[in-house]
Amino acid sequence: MASVQVLRQRIRSVKNTKQITKAMQLVAASKMRRAQETTKASAPYSSSARELLASIGRHQSAKHHPLFMKRTIKNRLIIVIASDKGLAGAYNANIMKLYAEQLIDDRRNGIDTQTITIGRKAAQFAARLKDSRVVGAYEELPDNADSPMFKAILNSAVDKFVSREVDAVDVIFTEFISMAKQQVDVVRVLPAGLKFTDKTDDMDEADYEPSAQELLDAIAYRLVEARIFQTLLESRASEHSMRMVAMKNATDNAADLISDLTLVMNKSRQGAITQELAEISGGVEAINL
Repeated sequence: MASVQVLRQRIRSVKNTKQITKAMQLVAASKMRRAQETTKASAPYSSSARELLASIGRHQSAKHHPLFMKRTIKNRLIIVIASDKGLAGAYNANIMKLYAEQLIDDRRNGIDTQTITIGRKAAQFAARLKDSRVVGAYEELPDNADSPMFKAILNSAVDKFVSREVDAVDVIFTEFISMAKQQVDVVRVLPAGLKFTDKTDDMDEADYEPSAQELLDAIAYRLVEARIFQTLLESRASEHSMRMVAMKNATDNAADLISDLTLVMNKSRQGAITQELAEISGGVEAINL
């Protein structure tokens, strides 16, 4: 059994770790609340943007618009959204697992894949894969749609699609469903107006003024921007939520470990006292003989 002094040092070390994980839990909780509020605030706009894109995409004039043009997929761009830091539970691992599966599927189907990574963890993982062709890596991306880095990602994706360098643009991100549930997903943002199942029958009958083509030119880019930005917001909310849970679990585990070590220390100390008393009693008896 370890000595009392060693056990005290271990308890002190675990207590220091517990203080750190508790502080990280509180910071993550604060960031998660802000990210959750931002995500919920932008969700109606993002949903309406997808609905409008789906409706316009079914219009005759959209068939030949550069952002709506459907082609056989021979080249694909994947935007992978992960975190810059670890200690977020399975957040990054789930993203990387889905990304690796997408690369395997593309290779099996003869599709050439390009990758833009958002977050240091995504860049590090992609760099280790032999089948990964990274054309852009971004770290410390701010939660601002007007930031130069976000604009660079958006413009790069749009330019590659319009120039036919790629035939589709997908985003791998973590959807924020609730504080207790997050789900990794892949969504197609280009060509625009795909895979939207909400009711849009009323908009199908709408008249466009001045014209559908001018409307497409004016808003298609902004609606695609809104879609990609929403995936970024949901990823951030999911990251902070999963980090908060991970740090809470770490704090609880540290508390349990402190209790166990304290119990062991007390037993060790009690055993040492009992042994000392036995030795004293034995010494007294030896003297009296």
